[in-house]
Amino acid sequence: VQLQASGGGLVQAGGSLRLSCAASGRTYNIYSMGWFRRIPGKEREFVAAITRSAGTTTYADSVKGRFAISRDFATDTVYLQMNSLKSEDTAVYYCAVQQRLRNNYEYWGQGTLVTVSS
Repeated sequence: VQLQASGGGLVQAGGSLRLSCAASGRTYNIYSMGWFRRIPGKEREFVAAITRSAGTTTYADSVKGRFAISRDFATDTVYLQMNSLKSEDTAVYYCAVQQRLRNNYEYWGQGTLVTVSS
């Protein structure tokens, strides 16, 4: 599975951005698509995920109510709508894929930088 992420950029605090991630290759075996981020000086952390078939979503507590993950089943594209952005959301955001019968996210996109200015 190959992943191509896009949509990062510079935004003021309180603003919005939408990230996109298109999957290609053996997408029929995808169970879940997720977004993670690496904040400078910290470990990579989970942000949100959505299952490919049912569309079940999960979120990190830090983004609940501000971020929304969605997917386009037909194109295997996952989106992360980020609203009410804060300076602490500044990070490199990565999309990732978990395949069926796997416990971990094995495929990762190249990352897209989101910078929130205060």
